[in-house]
This record gives sequence, C-alpha cells and structure tokens, in this order.
Amino acid sequence: MKTLAALAAALALGARPIVACPDDEHHTHARRAEPSVPLTPPTRPLVWGDINIIHTTDTHGWLLGHQEPSAPEPNYSGDFGDFASFVYHMNQTAIEKGHDLLLVDTGDLHDGTGLSDGYPNGEIDGQESDEWFAKLPYDVLTIGNHELYSNAVAHNMHTTLSQKFPGRYLTSNVNITTKGVKGSVPIGSRSVIFQTRKGRKVLALGVIFNATNLDTDIVLQSAEAMVNEEWFKEVIKEKVDLILLTGHMPVKGKGSGSVFDRIRVPHPTTPIIILGGHTHIRDCKKYDGKSMALESGSYMETVGWLSTRMNMTSPDPSGNLSFSRRYLDGNRVTYKYHTQNDSFDTPGGLEVTQGLQNVSSNFHLEHVFGNATQDYLLFRVPSTANNSALKLFVEQAIPVALSNATRAKIPKFLLIGSGALRYDIFKGPFNRNDQFTASSYADAFWYIPDIKLGDARKVADIINGKPGAQVRSLEGPRDSRRDDIEEVHEIRRRWLLEMSERAGLETRQIENLTLGYVTDDECGPDPGDDTKHSPAVVSLPLPSMVTLAPPALNDSAPVDLVFLNFSVQSKVIPALKTVTHIDYTNQIKKDYTEIVTNQVLGIYAEQKWKGH
Repeated sequence: MKTLAALAAALALGARPIVACPDDEHHTHARRAEPSVPLTPPTRPLVWGDINIIHTTDTHGWLLGHQEPSAPEPNYSGDFGDFASFVYHMNQTAIEKGHDLLLVDTGDLHDGTGLSDGYPNGEIDGQESDEWFAKLPYDVLTIGNHELYSNAVAHNMHTTLSQKFPGRYLTSNVNITTKGVKGSVPIGSRSVIFQTRKGRKVLALGVIFNATNLDTDIVLQSAEAMVNEEWFKEVIKEKVDLILLTGHMPVKGKGSGSVFDRIRVPHPTTPIIILGGHTHIRDCKKYDGKSMALESGSYMETVGWLSTRMNMTSPDPSGNLSFSRRYLDGNRVTYKYHTQNDSFDTPGGLEVTQGLQNVSSNFHLEHVFGNATQDYLLFRVPSTANNSALKLFVEQAIPVALSNATRAKIPKFLLIGSGALRYDIFKGPFNRNDQFTASSYADAFWYIPDIKLGDARKVADIINGKPGAQVRSLEGPRDSRRDDIEEVHEIRRRWLLEMSERAGLETRQIENLTLGYVTDDECGPDPGDDTKHSPAVVSLPLPSMVTLAPPALNDSAPVDLVFLNFSVQSKVIPALKTVTHIDYTNQIKKDYTEIVTNQVLGIYAEQKWKGH
C-alpha cells in the first residue's frame, strides 16, 4: 500500500513514469523556470502539529499550472511537478520533526483543461493526466461529481485510478454497475483504517454530495441515507485516534454535517478532521472544539494546510484541541519558502512536469488559433461589458462558429447559459488548451423553429428572473450537471464579491498589494491566507442566460430559438410553456449544427484573431 513516506522517496529518486518521454529515453529534464512575474512570498512559516495534512481539491486538469501573465494568474503558476517536489520536501521536514504528514485529495480531476478534456474521439478523457496525478503519494482520495457524468470516466476510476491507491480511493456512497457482477459495487473503497508513520490509527471515509442525473452505470446514495447503512454503523464503532472525513461536498453543507453528527455519537471526544470541496472556495468551519473542516479552493490555485496537536503538554481545560489552517498560493515561490531547500526540484518532480508537457504536446494543446487582443473576464465585469467573456462568446464567437449551420440564413435568437463558460480568456496567444479552460463542455446547439421573437425574449426574462416576468420558479426536471455548475459559479461569485467588499481598491493602493484571494473564514482569528493580497473587484451576478436577438425585427417575427442541449428540460421548455401555453418538447430539433460549445472559441480565434 502506498504511503506518503515511501512514495515521496520514490519521487525523489526519480521513479520511472508509466508513460516514458517519447523522443529519447535518456534525455535530461530542463530545470523549471521561476515565474516571469515577481510574486509576493508568504508572510510566515506554517504551524506544524502532531498530525499535518496537505490538501488538494477540484484540480479539474490544471496540472500544468496557470501560465498567463495577467494578474492574478502568476500566483498559481506552479505545476504538478513543482507540487510533487514540495510534497517530497515537506515529508522530509515531517520526518525530521517527528510528525505525521498526510496528503489528501477530495475529487474533481476532470472537466477544466485540455489535459483532462482534450482527448481524441474513442479515448477516455483524463486517462493520461490521471496517470501523472497518481504519481503523487496520496494517502487518501475521494471521487468528485465530474468523475460521474461519463460511464467511461467512472469505469476508468474504478479499474485504474482506484487500483493505484489500493484501499485509499474512497467512494463511501457511490457505486458502479459492471459487466458480470450482479448489482453494483463501490467505485473505490467505502472506508479505510490505517496507521500513520507515527503509529496513529486513522479511520477515513469519502463522501460526495447528492448529485443527480449522473450517467447510467452510477448509483449514488445520499449522505443522509448512507449513515443508516449497517457497514457504516459497524465501521464507526472502531476505536481510533483520528477520524478523517474526506468528501466532495462543501464543509458547511448538510451532507458534511449529517455524517459528522452521526460519527460524534460513538466518538464524543475523538478528533475529527473534515476535508471538503466542490464549491471552489477557500473555507473553514469548526463543528466543535475537537474538529476542523477545510475546503481548499480549486484549479491548483490553492493548496490547503491543516494541522492539529494531538498530545498537548498543556491541554485546554475544556478538552478542546489546537488546530491551524492555511491557504497556500500554488506557485514555486510559496513552495520554496516553506521548504527552505536550495535544491528544490527533485528528479521525480521534474519527471512529472515533463510527463504532463508530453501529454500536452501529444494532444496538440499548444496549437495557437490566434492572438486575443485583450483580456476577457468572466466574473470581474458585467456580462454586457466589452471585455466580458460571455459577451464575446455569445455576440461574436457563436455567430461566427455557426455561420455554416444548416439554417444560418434564418433569423435566430440565441439563448445561451452562462455555465457554458468556466474561465477567463487572456490577451495574447489563444491555444487549444485555452479553448478548453474557457469552455470545457461539448454541449450541442438545438433549436425550436418558428417562435415569435417577442416570446423568445419573454422566455429569457423568465429564466433570468427579470422583474415583471410572469414566473420565476421553473418546474422542469433538474439537470444536475449544469445546475451544479451554475450553483458553483454563483457560490464562488458571492464569495469573491464578499471579499471584494471587505477590502477594495483603497487597501490595495495604500499597501501596494497584488491581486489575489483575501479569505475571511470561521476559523480565525489568525488570517488563513498564506500570502497577503488585495481582492479583485467582482461584478453583479451573472445572468442564467445570455441572449442575442436578430436586428431590425418586430416581436411578431418568427425566429429559430437556439439554445444548448443541457438547458432544454430544466429551463427552456418550462419557460416557453409559461409564455405560449404550448408544450414544445416534440418540436425540438437537434441538428442546428455539428459544432459543439468547446469548439466555438477556437473557430472564432482562427478566423478573427489569426492576424493579431
């Protein structure tokens, strides 16, 4: 079984990867370059305890780091090879100090960059990037919802990734059906009990929130139902030194709380550490004096640190434990500050970097479509601004990409969900990887013909909750994948807005701070952010739908109502029925174009940005 100490040693020795570099088996790896933009270092050393945890979550394929020069991207420029070297050196420090160090990930490896999504037809998205992710010596991992929307990806998690971490890839409440097996089986393991290097006995579980509309082979049980299962009741009877509840769910969500409450019944004084994910924010909560719950951002922007003193020489009279948490910016300046090692890069870390670069090269992710003339932002400007990524996508890119559609000459009303975009677009070369980071999903363009333009506008108003619209609550079935995405967008946007309102431009000017995260969580009083920043200004809420109407038509003119397939049953059909009193389900046409959403920006850039 993998342990952090054993595998970190393997990384340091440069253990051979599964996929060798194709050009020359005996070549040497170039030393990693420092960030091109000066970065602010951390403000203070980490607080070590008896048990210490390095936490990642919601990496979504961002294993080559953030490569753009626009702020605040350089803060997160470290790649997964840099992180591997960081993990090795931190493990060496733990050994020297006589402490335990665990490495934990809480899911969502897929849907986010070309490394996880840019695979040719017939291949499994993320299969090779997962191989390089598995080079790191994780002690415990759990699954995310983005591993459950594709049977092919889910089966790969079951047969491949879970086998690389025997017993440690935890899927406590999600099963999969497989050929030749009656019923369903856990994708990984339901739980694990293991001993740390220092001999502490740990019970770990891995729970995911109650996502729905997953692919056909997936069987997911709610956390509230899981705690009533006999296997769960039996495993929490074990006497252990620490309970590690890992989960792809918010640390303040009802799922985390219900599992915590049930564990506390047989374990009233056992320390409980919760590591969450899904909402892409930095967050922390103390359920009681013997627990701490940590959520560590997303996209390898944040590396979480949590420590606790298990054997205090002067214990709190109440019996409470001392915890510390920190949110680290994912870059080499941060990693080198905390490891204090002049020879930072390890052979294993360089091998991971090289392997990921090879995946990028093999899938042509560096192919440049054109050069963007400015930054286009998703959350930091209104959707109507000229530098809005949504405005660019709907008003410029989609019309160009759909110019050869079968009904291109018929007036159309575009009704595009804001969840179609996931990230900013930056000035400079726009390559195939940028295409996937900005728009990860292969959503199809469907349409309903002969809808009055005025009715199409009313549909948009209803979905967006515009004052005066006939109805806001739509009764269609929920599309979990995209509703979850829009929910994550909104939670993250509110979090960014709150931090923006707390600080603002004045603080940045006075203290000359760089853009970055400014976290205010419940686990103070010390600041959780490892590096001091000023927050970016965040815009008003994004509309659920962004529209583009044909010019010079009156409201009675017939148009094609064009939308993305994910929004049909949950939004478009219910809203259209409210407006027209007609159920248009049988009028939906699925052949507007063969182009899908994650191709749109590449087509546009090749035509409009090629000469820049």
